[in-house]
Amino acid sequence: MGLRLKFNIVLFLVFAAGMAVSAYVSHRLLQNNAKQEVLRSAGLMLEAALSVRGYTVSQVKPHLESQLAENFLPQSVPAYAAAETFTTLRKKYPDYSYKEATLNPTNPRNRAVEWETDVVNAFRNASGTLSELTGERDTPTGPMLYLARPIQIKDKACLACHTTPAEAPASMVKLYGENNGFGWKHQEIVGAQVVSVPMSLPIKNADQAFITFMGSLAGIFVVTFIVLNIMLSVMIIRPISILSEAADKISTGDFDVPEFKGSGKDEISTLSTSFNRMRRSLQKAMKLIER
Repeated sequence: MGLRLKFNIVLFLVFAAGMAVSAYVSHRLLQNNAKQEVLRSAGLMLEAALSVRGYTVSQVKPHLESQLAENFLPQSVPAYAAAETFTTLRKKYPDYSYKEATLNPTNPRNRAVEWETDVVNAFRNASGTLSELTGERDTPTGPMLYLARPIQIKDKACLACHTTPAEAPASMVKLYGENNGFGWKHQEIVGAQVVSVPMSLPIKNADQAFITFMGSLAGIFVVTFIVLNIMLSVMIIRPISILSEAADKISTGDFDVPEFKGSGKDEISTLSTSFNRMRRSLQKAMKLIER
């Protein structure tokens, strides 16, 4: 096995190990960054929903109080206002969604589906110690990341509409009926605000960045491999081959081989100087023997 082959095998093994480590670290980092980007988007959406709810309570509902006795207006309900706002948003971004998933809602469209029920029950089982929950789920359009926060009855004023049908506004009961949205209790977790954000685009961008990074790293290795092989050939392999050929001829008594002309102060130059000195000494010794 030649020196060049040994060198290239070692270089390849080092590169393969470096590529494997770089691939693992960079892929994991890029995927984590993509997930954090999605979480930031989900968090922003959730804060926007909270802002809409707050605006509805403080600035919309007070102006509608006089009408609620005769006609219940869903627009005065914070959850309805937030849901309608994001319904408009979904016209442009259909993969984004917001829902106040409730186990026993007044409005049937807020009823929690199977996976949302699991999220709500996770909050209920935590007994108020869990303030936020994230997770991933597969959908027909690709993986989705959801961010959820519990809906807890902290304000007793909310119970005016959700204790019993008799105590609720008659206009609301007339609109939604007597079978849904009642029996809520103070401090009870009745649902969860759930924001779902698609992960397909951030993951695609992360994968493209990963491919670009690994391609660049492979390109750097190829260039480094070529440059190192050229340097190895010019600075080591060729001088050693010349010295080896000269040594072979001198060993058979052929002293017509010219001295090796080395320049510089590296190891090859030192070796060539020593070789030339050995050649002259051997030539003198052979002449003394011939006499």
